[in-house]
Amino acid sequence: MATSPTVLAGASPSSPPPPDAVAAKVPIVPLLLAVVAGVVIATGSVGGVFYYLAHTGRLSMQGGVTQRADAIAPTMTHAMVLEPLLVNLADAGGSSYLRIALTLRIAEVADKKGTKAAGEKSKDDKADDAVAAVRDTVLTVLGRQTAEELSTAVGKEHLKTELKAALAEHNSDLKVKDIFFTDFLVQR
Repeated sequence: MATSPTVLAGASPSSPPPPDAVAAKVPIVPLLLAVVAGVVIATGSVGGVFYYLAHTGRLSMQGGVTQRADAIAPTMTHAMVLEPLLVNLADAGGSSYLRIALTLRIAEVADKKGTKAAGEKSKDDKADDAVAAVRDTVLTVLGRQTAEELSTAVGKEHLKTELKAALAEHNSDLKVKDIFFTDFLVQR
């Protein structure tokens, strides 16, 4: 004996189930939590990118993303080799001297234009003037040193620091990155 399926009053067997049955199949709370979490993560990511760009200098406050000045004009270095110097030291007897040869590592910013102005000196004239100014500053600093100070490694490092400070003060257009002693002889 075959039994027929129970049909609800007013509903046909092929009609969709009532809305309460559909709502029970798709939980609304977890779906809402997932959407809110996605919005929070996306907002945090975009904010993090803007924070990074602003603090590295790549984000312009005029409304666009720009490159850093370092990327536009890279810092390059060149060596300035000075002829050996012979200097009387500031010892009490006056008979001590120093023979020294220096090489300076100079930083320069690359010029984007590559042109020179009407009254500007040539590159060789600038280099000669710079070498003369550097030699004068170095001789002034070395003339204040004593043989006792220069005989230790600490004294030589102190001399490098003092030379960098004096060159920065007297030759502000030169950016000395490092100083190398290529010849160093103290005679007492």
